[in-house]
Amino acid sequence: DILFLVSAAFSLAAAGFFPALVLGVFWKRTTGIAASLGMVAGFATTFYYMITTQVWLREVFFGTARSVPVTNLWWDIQPIAAGVFGVPVGFLVILLVSMVTPAPSRETQMMVENVRYPNLKAA
Repeated sequence: DILFLVSAAFSLAAAGFFPALVLGVFWKRTTGIAASLGMVAGFATTFYYMITTQVWLREVFFGTARSVPVTNLWWDIQPIAAGVFGVPVGFLVILLVSMVTPAPSRETQMMVENVRYPNLKAA
């Protein structure tokens, strides 16, 4: 149904982009590879939850009959809100990968500082 499709789009987008966007702007230590891996991890977690708990997606991906009840909900969260699992996973992956990879260059960190506090002066 349309409600699920719209909610799925927002959940997948939030899980993929929100952690990378927030940490990319507000934490100068974020690295590009960490942001990329965090986006993939958040998206994948959300997508996995959706395809294993939404009846028609289980039928498409696994051939499970629609009559088989869904019994594997995590904390009784409906698949329409699957982004609540992907967003924390994305944040965690970005934080961990950023800590084990070399910090961005000073020039990149200054660019992040300028993005965080924009001004109207011409460069």
